[in-house]
Amino acid sequence: CNCNLHARKCRFNMELYKLSGRVSGGVCLQCRHSTAGRHCHYCKEGYYRDPARPITHRKACKPCDCHPIGASGKTCNQSTGQCPCKDGVTGTTCNRCARGYQQSRSHIAPCINQCGKCRASTKRLNLNKYCKRDYAILGRITDRHKKSDGSQPGTSVSGTSWIRFTLNVDFIYKKNPNSRIRRGDVSLYVHSADLACRCPKIKPNKSYLILGQESDGGGQGGLTVTQRSIVIEWRDEWHRRMRRFQRRARSC
Repeated sequence: CNCNLHARKCRFNMELYKLSGRVSGGVCLQCRHSTAGRHCHYCKEGYYRDPARPITHRKACKPCDCHPIGASGKTCNQSTGQCPCKDGVTGTTCNRCARGYQQSRSHIAPCINQCGKCRASTKRLNLNKYCKRDYAILGRITDRHKKSDGSQPGTSVSGTSWIRFTLNVDFIYKKNPNSRIRRGDVSLYVHSADLACRCPKIKPNKSYLILGQESDGGGQGGLTVTQRSIVIEWRDEWHRRMRRFQRRARSC
């Protein structure tokens, strides 16, 4: 019968015997240890295979253990054990919120999107937006530093968490007369929650056009990207437009 040590009885099926080329017609009865199938060779619904154990092992099948709130069902992938998660939920058992989501009190939608509309990564730039910012620079992100927990001076404002990048300023299109912005390396701070929402999308070894307010630093050194800032991945055609804004900025 070949029941993989999960059944004590089997029956003969003539049709299966003929289909197998008269090799075997056995069908296992009452598979145990959470197994199923003609030969008790796979896990029944609600269980998945433990890759560390052979199919003949008593504990070859493990329960899915899907989270009662985070999962949209009780069955999981029989190979990986991955449960079907609700929107915004992640993890093998759907036990935590995905990046950019926060826990709610609803059993229907346990994780809600905490990321609103991203204004920082807008690709629309006009003279009005140019005039309302203190500076407009072109720079390249050369490094991303470890996340701050607020214990280091100059890297946390009001207990909030910031990520520090090294920005190499290549070109300055606009700055205030008393601005401390210079060409070369400068620290660029982005709130960790904004980065989790990919607002803005910043990656090392990429060049960006950045417009913002120097007063947004909140006491930190360097520059700070906030919701009022504009961060656009650089394209060569932007240079002509920025030059045009420079000429027309007198009417701001």
